[in-house]
Parts: sequence; C-alpha cells; structure tokens
Amino acid sequence: MNGRIIAIGDIHGCHQEFIELLQLIKLTDEDRLILLGDLVNRGPDSRKVVQLARERKAISLLGNHERRLLAAKHNPEQIKVRDSERGTFESLQSEDWQYLESMSLTHEIEELNTVFVHGGFLPSQPWQEQTADIVTEIQVIDREGKPRKRREDPEALPWANHWTGPPYVVYGHTPREEVYKLKWSICLDTACAMGGLLTAFILPERRIVQVKAKKRYYP
Repeated sequence: MNGRIIAIGDIHGCHQEFIELLQLIKLTDEDRLILLGDLVNRGPDSRKVVQLARERKAISLLGNHERRLLAAKHNPEQIKVRDSERGTFESLQSEDWQYLESMSLTHEIEELNTVFVHGGFLPSQPWQEQTADIVTEIQVIDREGKPRKRREDPEALPWANHWTGPPYVVYGHTPREEVYKLKWSICLDTACAMGGLLTAFILPERRIVQVKAKKRYYP
C-alpha cells in the first residue's frame, strides 16, 4: 500500500481549519484522504470545503447533513430546507451536488481490517447490510437494541461501547471534546464547528493530528 491513509472527522464548513490540517499533515498525491461525512453546514464556508475535497480527490462518506440536503433537493415538497442549511443549499454548484451524490456509506480497507463510516453500526447486524438510516444517524443503542441519537436516550451507551470487532471502525458524527478511542473503534468528531478541534487520524501508524478551531461557529 503506497502512501498513508488519512481520515478526517466532521469538518462542518470549517474551511480554514481544513486547509491548516492538510498543511500540517503534509498531504501528498500518494496519500488516500477519507472524509467521514458532515463536510457541510454550521461552519462558515461549506462550499469551499466541498471544493477542496473535490480538488484533493478525497473519498467522502455520506453524513446525515449531506443526506438531508440531498433529500431536500430531490423531494422539495416533502423535505424543507432548514434555515440553518439554507446558506449551504444555495451556495452549492452542480459539481458540488454531484460530489454529494457520489458519497458512499462506508469505505473498507481490507489489508488494515478497518472500515470508515460517518455515524457507526449496530453490532447485532452485519455492517455491510446496514442502511443509511442507521449508519449516518446512530450515536447510542437503547435497551431494546435500537439505534438512537444521544438526545433521544441520554442514559444509553454509545454504540461503540457495544462493538467488539473486527473490523476496526473509524467514525465521526458524535461530537466530543476529545477523540473517543476504544479497542475496536475511534471517533474523530471533536466539535470543530463548536469551537473544538478538527482531527485527522493517520494510518497505518494510528497517529492523531489536530488543529484548533479559529472560533466557535455554531452554538
């Protein structure tokens, strides 16, 4: 395998931080860049983030924010654009929309026994068979074994606490102050848009590189 695998957590429109992080890790043409979804919304310039992702030929995974934008574009009668999404929705050009359309749910690197995904998985089902509803939204698992968001069941444990692998899972979606690292998983969403950090995870050495947000963009 030539070059490195570089995964980056939820960027959420934080264009300057994205540039700074790529400079810090000295991205080369041989490296494979994997963005874990939620490139858009909340931060100051979603379009520039998507443009840079396209320019760098990044493998971008579908996040819940991209999924909502696409749903609103395809079904405007049923899915309304939220006020918080309107700036992103109106700024994206046709090539940006094509890029969002091309996002896959997961990306597997068999030689590293590693899978990349936006939100996560239910341990009770084969990960390859899980739907967008699950893998872009899951944060915790309730007592009945159903996927939930943290706000829906604040007492429930993170899905990753139930995940015993293999494969090793690299994901985002659940913002925390620090990287959430367990034996078989790592969460790279460190709340950049909320004034936290933008995090990269470099494989195969499993090194973490971070930059601080310029400011808090989202309450």
